[in-house]
Amino acid sequence: MRFLVVEGNTREARQRHRDDYGMTPSESYGDVLRALEPGAITDIAFPADEGANLPDGSGLESYDAVVLTGSALNAYNVEPAVTRQVELARAAYASGTPMFGSCWGIQMGALAAGGDVRRNPAGSEIGFARRIVPTEAGRTHPLLAGRPASWDAPAVHLDAVTTPPGDVSVLAFNAMTPMQAAEIRHDGGTFWGVQYHPEFSLRELAVILCRYGRHLVAEGFCRGEGDHGRYVDELMALHDEPSRQDLAWRHGLDAEVLDPTKRLTEIRNFLDMRVRPTLSARGRA
Repeated sequence: MRFLVVEGNTREARQRHRDDYGMTPSESYGDVLRALEPGAITDIAFPADEGANLPDGSGLESYDAVVLTGSALNAYNVEPAVTRQVELARAAYASGTPMFGSCWGIQMGALAAGGDVRRNPAGSEIGFARRIVPTEAGRTHPLLAGRPASWDAPAVHLDAVTTPPGDVSVLAFNAMTPMQAAEIRHDGGTFWGVQYHPEFSLRELAVILCRYGRHLVAEGFCRGEGDHGRYVDELMALHDEPSRQDLAWRHGLDAEVLDPTKRLTEIRNFLDMRVRPTLSARGRA
């Protein structure tokens, strides 16, 4: 298979992630896709960069899937780094290429189809999205096949889809975010996405949360720098030893987060139930 991973971050932000984690978000996402589909080719696009060489409609049609990463940008800031990404998502819809997105990705999918994104009225959802539950549509949708009646997932977002696009099926929600998962249909194309980050290991999540120290303290998630440091260190330790029952209990985490097979459920379902079935129809088998 051939995937296009669309990096949502600016050059500066992705370099910071590489410095901290060893890979950019798009490189890390590519690793996840290749782990699920050994031998896959993962190209990367950088629409946030001025002068980036972005694929046109025929170029997008040559891919089996387009996958959108998260981003440190805010979708409601009208700037070229954002608008280029919205336009690329619109082109992907028109190409008919299956699309999937995490966090920023679902926001781009919604904006490109006529929805709106604003600061989440319920506040920041950082660390984990808790007690996600499927809607009636989500209980039978293939994107969420294998998820239990309620689950947690890694999450880091300040913004959310506040006005869904016209042709959408909201598949999951929780107390913090009314659209945690969705299928969006627009201009002949279909997007599957989630507001959380199934692609994040606990290590990658901890690296990101390390940068959010001031925010976590200011909003009351942590009581001070020491508390923040302990939280990050414990996530790192749990990544290294998922069998640490003491840490799993302390942070309220179960196999839906700790077991990579379960954590990657939505991405695997996208490949198995959306991408593979369309290969023959798109002449890609």
